[in-house]
This record gives sequence, structure tokens and C-alpha cells, in this order.
Amino acid sequence: MSGHAEELRRVRVVSLLGTPVVEIDGADVSSLLRGYHVRHEAGQPPEVVLEVSPRWPLELEGLARVVVGVPPDPGPAAAAFLEAIDARQLEQTALARIDLLDGQPNELTRAMLRLLTEWARGQWDGVVKG
Repeated sequence: MSGHAEELRRVRVVSLLGTPVVEIDGADVSSLLRGYHVRHEAGQPPEVVLEVSPRWPLELEGLARVVVGVPPDPGPAAAAFLEAIDARQLEQTALARIDLLDGQPNELTRAMLRLLTEWARGQWDGVVKG
């Protein structure tokens, strides 16, 4: 998509306490959405990605580039992430993280799952290099 003005829509998102209100050219489309994401790169107009419910209307107007999409399939990204994990490093790190071990059944598995979640979020504190 190029950034021509005719492709831009007037978008207003208000998210205070409670449910956010999303307006496209003054029309409240909040009840039609499952969620939304806003991306903005320097020098470019903002891009609003709307995750729509099955009740989405056939018309859409709005002043950002609006992309109607579906939530991405996390499977391929999760598989690539897990394939990149060094099993030895994961085990060593889990066993070294006393805060993740509690003496309960399946503690090592739970510790590893917690570490994988942290690592997927970019939290690499406590990684044992080996």
C-alpha cells in the first residue's frame, strides 16, 4: 500500500477505564471488533489493524491506513522459537532458577514452561551460558 491521502481514513481510538471506543470517520465500530492494533513508523501514517467479529459490515471508512485482518496463526512462530531452544541450556537455566522450583509435582516442567514464556517475551535474565 502506498500512503496516498485517498487511502487514509479518520480514526479515533479512546481507551480510558473500561472498553475502548474505536471510531472510523465518526462511526463507532467498537461492537464489531474483537481487538485492534496500532502501528506507527516515523514518517509514515499510522496503521490500524482491526480484528473483526463475524458481524463486520461491508463498508469501512476511517485517517490512518486501516487493515482488516485475522489474528495470526501462532503455530509457525512458536515452532520456530522452540526449534531454536538449546535443551541443555533450558534445563540448566530451569534448575538454576530457585525461584521457579517449589518441590511440587512437575516442578521442572513448570519451570521450563515459565522460562520458555519469559524467553518468548524477550526476558533473557538468568540465562546460563554453557
